[in-house]
Amino acid sequence: MPKRLDLGSICLIGSGPIVIGQACEFDYAGCQALKVLREDGFRTVVVNSNPATIMTDPGFADRTYLEPLDLEGVTEVLARERPDALLPTMGGQTALNLARELAEAGVLEELSVELIGAPLDVIARAEDRELFRDAVQSVGLRVPQSRIVTSPDDVAGVALPAVVRPAFTLGGHGGGFVETSEQLRRQVERGLAESPIGQVLVEESVRGWDEFELEVVRDRKDNVVIVCSIENIDPMGVHTGDSATVAPQMTLSDHAYQELRDAAAAVIRAVGVECGGSNIQFARERETGELRVIEMNPRVSRSSALASKATGYPIAKVAAKLAVGYTLDEIPNDLTRTTPASFEPTLDYVVVKFPRFAFEKFPGADRTLGTQMKSVGEAMGIGRTFLEAYLKAQRSRELDVGTSATASPQLSDDVHPWFRSEIECVHVALDRVASIEDLVADDFLRLKRLGISDADLAETCGVTEDEARAKRRASGVRPVYR
Repeated sequence: MPKRLDLGSICLIGSGPIVIGQACEFDYAGCQALKVLREDGFRTVVVNSNPATIMTDPGFADRTYLEPLDLEGVTEVLARERPDALLPTMGGQTALNLARELAEAGVLEELSVELIGAPLDVIARAEDRELFRDAVQSVGLRVPQSRIVTSPDDVAGVALPAVVRPAFTLGGHGGGFVETSEQLRRQVERGLAESPIGQVLVEESVRGWDEFELEVVRDRKDNVVIVCSIENIDPMGVHTGDSATVAPQMTLSDHAYQELRDAAAAVIRAVGVECGGSNIQFARERETGELRVIEMNPRVSRSSALASKATGYPIAKVAAKLAVGYTLDEIPNDLTRTTPASFEPTLDYVVVKFPRFAFEKFPGADRTLGTQMKSVGEAMGIGRTFLEAYLKAQRSRELDVGTSATASPQLSDDVHPWFRSEIECVHVALDRVASIEDLVADDFLRLKRLGISDADLAETCGVTEDEARAKRRASGVRPVYR
């Protein structure tokens, strides 16, 4: 179906200031959405409290408001501009929570503003832990055994260890693993204070299980596209924003991956997202294949930005077009220019994301990684193999320590053996290098295919990087692109 003709003006809520868990990914998404909405002839209005974003620059929207992202500030903008619709899915958790507040306060109904992209009932089913659990179980899938808690007194009898997950929060804020009754009560009190609706989920621990994410898009005709699979190298217990991740997934058999795809499609249908994208997270027990649905974001997320850059599939653009009435088969693919967005992207390369921490700027911070996100950024590496992409991403963080292959971090025993064996290949290959002068073209080619840099070779052989590079070039081994 073509775009909706009953919509003339659309308001987009930004994500506000950059904080851990919510950064430039949402500015990237907002810019994509504004561009395609204006191309389709819609009048656009932006509300954001962060003047440093690109989306608030002149020319991106017809009207831009630098206002506090609270109920009062956005209500005033809506009353002045009177848009036909509000699109909250490009502004992260901040925009989603604000849209919920506006709807529940009656502001949207009073001003005749329609919530598009993620209606109120969809936001509730995805973000309210109890409603989400019911939706997942309605399609025969399992979530970790859990209890909804609205008071610290509700935790009596909870089996430990457990995980505390507050509702409607960003980056795992207010949540964490607990192993004692005292830790449980303290974490629940904190989670209830952080949750906008005063609700937390206390669930069984699946720490150590493998973690996967799927980026899923669905339209009004019930077409579902799996844009990208993402595997977390760190197992469950580390927030996805703090884990190194790889796309596409590496360790699942085809049968297991198809099971994951079917589960993701069932979840997005059960929650009711029918005009946009979602990020769905799963835990899988490595030996038995047991699957648990962990959570879902009914909006553009950090992983959406990674998936878009990894595949070339513009998730934010597609989600914006779906929100105004288009279907996937009506949206052209910008890369191929011959296929629609209903065609799933396929990768013949590997993309790895590596987190960037800044603990040196916060001397008193707890460096233990858990369910609350602590990284302040990330780097992406692309290669023909996992190892090549992994080492590129690691080097791209531009740190003085731990960026070389020889300083590759030790992986815990919970990490999948396939990843551990791949990374061990680097150390084995470098241990076999005695002298830079002994290396011939085949040796350089083999080392380069592993992702080993000239600097790594120089450090191993005790020569300068320039000397290692000159030797490689003299052997005729040079980079190629495709």
